[in-house]
Amino acid sequence: MAFGVNERFDFSAPIPAPHALGAVHFIAIGGSGMSGIASFLHDLGVPVSGCDGADSASVERLRAEGIAVSIGHSPEHLTGIDTVVVSSAIPESNPELQQARSRGLRILHRAQALASAMGEDTRIAVAGANGKTTTSAMLASALRSAGLDPSFAIGSELVGIERNALRGDGPVFVAEADESDGSFASYHPHIAIVTNVQPDHLDFYGDFAHVQAAYAAFAASIPQGGLLVACADDPGAAHLAAAHRAAGGHVVTYGESPAAEVRLTEVKMAGLRGHGIVESAGRQVRLEVAAPGRHNLLNATAALAAGWLGLDADPEALVDGLVAFPGTRRRFEFKGDERGVTVVDDYAHNAPKVAALVGAARAVLPAGAALRVVFQPHLYSRTRDFAEGFAAGLAPADQIVLLPVYGAREQPMDGIDSHLITEHLSALGRESYLAASPEAAIDELVSSAQPGDLIVTVGAGDITRLGPRILAALRED
Repeated sequence: MAFGVNERFDFSAPIPAPHALGAVHFIAIGGSGMSGIASFLHDLGVPVSGCDGADSASVERLRAEGIAVSIGHSPEHLTGIDTVVVSSAIPESNPELQQARSRGLRILHRAQALASAMGEDTRIAVAGANGKTTTSAMLASALRSAGLDPSFAIGSELVGIERNALRGDGPVFVAEADESDGSFASYHPHIAIVTNVQPDHLDFYGDFAHVQAAYAAFAASIPQGGLLVACADDPGAAHLAAAHRAAGGHVVTYGESPAAEVRLTEVKMAGLRGHGIVESAGRQVRLEVAAPGRHNLLNATAALAAGWLGLDADPEALVDGLVAFPGTRRRFEFKGDERGVTVVDDYAHNAPKVAALVGAARAVLPAGAALRVVFQPHLYSRTRDFAEGFAAGLAPADQIVLLPVYGAREQPMDGIDSHLITEHLSALGRESYLAASPEAAIDELVSSAQPGDLIVTVGAGDITRLGPRILAALRED
């Protein structure tokens, strides 16, 4: 394997227009990303079908829209099909994918299919190791407030809308751009936001140099006359911005740095809300977001910069949308309150995200209350590469509980598990509890929790199911 190269897909290939796709079949259509793309193409009049391993709410929604969805995988599903859409999670051994390859059908990665579904819209793609989901959602909310009614496809459902993908009537399309497999090179955005460039997904990239090269290619894919919006506070993003500008690209930087062209100042945190002043070209607007943590004010500033300077939208109207931003699922998502103990769930799964989350959680705690974090590491390779960073991010919590690694697409690795993080915590003088099971983790948390405390379940795996079980145990205790 060549690091940073996806050998299954050519993300530099031209993206076919929707009308050129013919009949399209989605393998594993029920996933949150795939189902939204299928709906977008169906709305454009493209014949769409799909299959999935089991019925689900998203499968039923697709059927209600008029899309034929089969349960199970069979080569027979490809009768009359011209284009097959898959994600990186679909193995080459899948019988439908094997049939598609043997017949020479067009095979698109889901990012390529989404790029096709964007059509002639003004494309905004949001990338970065951290903050891209929240920034994408904030931008969609801000643009809706400014009357642009954008289409959007992001990695988590917007609270209130309960959709992670929606076709708007306006001329703008906001997409979260996933860098994990190199597929973000497909979008060719008119406006690209890069929140940060940091080492991650090293199972694919191998080292930080390959990560940086992928972001440089992403920036280079912006059409002439397009705009790169990059965070001046992040060294990786700032380096990308400088290189893109030197190559003749149009760049706007944002952040608290004095060098930022869209500058965030007078930052204040008050409970679950953040406040600040954003200034650009001599004009100031007051910014407020209903999301904890300094990092979320930066995310909001990125969204404001893209809408204000990239689309010439009214900044005050954009801010109104940010003030009303309802949040997204699994981003500091309130799960409930029992016995005076609050339970929150968050998707943070790399070291900087965990550190930002713990910092934000500490900031909203009342005096005397304890922050109790249960963390499920995601991927053996990420745990191996960043155990020390995870420990540093978790260390400020009052109670730290670790679950075994959620392997996802990876097989176990010898000597790699959550004990690596506990060892680094010990070196920092911090105690932690390595739970053998979810039940053990719940018992440890509930036996310690006191009224006023905050319990946060953290990780990208099935730990999201733990919150309701913790609340039930609190009720019964």
